[in-house]
Amino acid sequence: MSESLIADGQVVIMQYTLRGDDGTVLDESTPDDPMAYLHGAENIVPGLEKALEGKGIGFKGKITVSPEDGYGEREDDEPDAIPRAAFPPEMEIEPGMTFMAEGPNNEHAPIWVIGVEGDKIIVDSQHPLAGKTLHFEVEVLGIRPASQDELAHGHPHGADGHDHHH
Repeated sequence: MSESLIADGQVVIMQYTLRGDDGTVLDESTPDDPMAYLHGAENIVPGLEKALEGKGIGFKGKITVSPEDGYGEREDDEPDAIPRAAFPPEMEIEPGMTFMAEGPNNEHAPIWVIGVEGDKIIVDSQHPLAGKTLHFEVEVLGIRPASQDELAHGHPHGADGHDHHH
C-alpha cells in the first residue's frame, strides 16, 4: 500500500504553531486537539494549503506565508462603530470576538471586535492577521480520504470523521 500524500479531497490532521514576525505565538493546536482540515476546500490560508500539497504523514517543517497568500493585505478602511444596542443585552462583548454581519445584499461576512468604547462596539471587517507574514511550524499526523458528507459540507467532521459541530 502506498503512503497517502496530501491532495484535494483528503482530510489532513496536523499540529501547528503560528508565529508573528517577532516570534510571538499567535495560534496553535494542542496535542489532545490537533487541527483537521479538508484539503482543497479553502479551510486554511492558501499559502499553507499550497505548501502542504504532496506532503506525507510525518512531514515536519516551517512554512512562511506572505500576506497575499494568507489573510490578504491590510486595507486602509477605518474600523466601524456599532451601537451596543445592536447586540443582545445579556451578551458580554470583548475585543477578539468574531460575529457574522449581514451586508447590503444579504451576504454574510465576519467582523472582529477590536474595542469597546462606552455604548459603542468598535469592529473591523478585516481579519486581525491581514497584512501580516505568517510563520507556521507544522507536523502532519494523519491523512485520510474525506467522507461524502465531509466533501458535501466542505469541512472535516473531526480527526476521525465522526464529530460534527455546526
